[in-house]
Amino acid sequence: MIVAQQKRKENIVEYILYMWQIEDIIRAHDFNMEKIQENLIQHYEQPDEVKQQIYEWYESLIEQMKEEGIVKQGHMVVYQTLIDDLFDLHQQLLQNTDELPYIESYKKAQPALNDLVQKAKGAVKHEIEAAFTGLYGMLLLRLRGKEIQPATAEAIASISQMMARLSQRFHQVERGELDLE
Repeated sequence: MIVAQQKRKENIVEYILYMWQIEDIIRAHDFNMEKIQENLIQHYEQPDEVKQQIYEWYESLIEQMKEEGIVKQGHMVVYQTLIDDLFDLHQQLLQNTDELPYIESYKKAQPALNDLVQKAKGAVKHEIEAAFTGLYGMLLLRLRGKEIQPATAEAIASISQMMARLSQRFHQVERGELDLE
């Protein structure tokens, strides 16, 4: 909860990836609050009051995941909505001649994005969703200690750079520091 709140303020891309990971952690714990309490919450070095808030946060996520029918797989609607908002921003940035650094980062990432969209075989709606899928896949490979091919690492690095720029612009728009209209 604390990490999620911080990431939401600072980096929307990292926030979404973190929340996808939390969804998978909940699934790995079989939606069981006792297991989550034992394996996660009790190990936080936080006052009891904060631990209780974290406990309630996990409970609310479990409830929401069950309500949305994403017990086995999938992601909460709130994160898909944010991804769609990022896609809309992405399209606006590509149409803005003042956004040449973003456009250049997109051009570098475009072959990798096209490859991810093609490999998804219709499972993603757009390039930004494919970017999240690729970034999350890389995260999982690293967590599992799997070997990452240099071409894969290079492709994901180009996507990561583009997404970092997109995240910066998202927060600038959100704070009213950037107006693309």
